[in-house]
Amino acid sequence: MQGLPTKIIALGCLLCVVAVGQADDTLATLESIKVDVLSQSTTMWNGALLPPYSDGQPEVSVVKITIPPGMRLPLHEHPYATAGVLLQGHLEVRTPRGDRTELKAGEALIELVNQPHAGANIGDEAAVILVVYAGIKGGPVTRLLEGDTSNHVPL
Repeated sequence: MQGLPTKIIALGCLLCVVAVGQADDTLATLESIKVDVLSQSTTMWNGALLPPYSDGQPEVSVVKITIPPGMRLPLHEHPYATAGVLLQGHLEVRTPRGDRTELKAGEALIELVNQPHAGANIGDEAAVILVVYAGIKGGPVTRLLEGDTSNHVPL
């Protein structure tokens, strides 16, 4: 039981350090911490500005998605800000209008918000992407578009 006060004090000190740090740049000033900002932007991958946040209780989800080689994702959209880092593989994302981007392992992407798009694993190994959804509690983070056969966006 004597260790509990020590743990509480240590936790308080850690929380103070975290509260003081306003951005990743603050953590980077600590000698043993390495910070690599993979992506930071006010725009989506097609160059359009990110829309303002919605009202409601924010809910953040961190999801690892594995897409087999050659698999196409259905046409969909995200109602809120979404970002991902491709951990493994090679992805292509396209819109029905013809906007296109490719993502290779280690690269980050700020997803399109309220804009239809579809993707495909164009590599010969599983594509593994770590996605962070900044949603609203109780709401979807991805909406499949009606009637999609994954053929609306040629890849």
